[in-house]
Amino acid sequence: MHKVQTSLRLDEDKFKEAKEILGQLGMNFTEAVNIFTSMIIAKQGLPFEVILPNEETIQAMRDIRAKRNSKEVTLDELKSEMGVD
Repeated sequence: MHKVQTSLRLDEDKFKEAKEILGQLGMNFTEAVNIFTSMIIAKQGLPFEVILPNEETIQAMRDIRAKRNSKEVTLDELKSEMGVD
């Protein structure tokens, strides 16, 4: 299989953060891009749903931005609620 060289223009801070996360996962950026490319082929499109939010989701986002209908919770509270030890 022949390899091709390509270039991307990315936000520098996001690129650095992504590389750090990928490093923690034991892979580099090129490997992640190759996985993403393989998933595009396997799914015949993006490997995740890309849709416009419905009105309920839009309203929930508005509420969060306005600090309505939300409460602060701790990680322990979330784990307890999910039944995770």
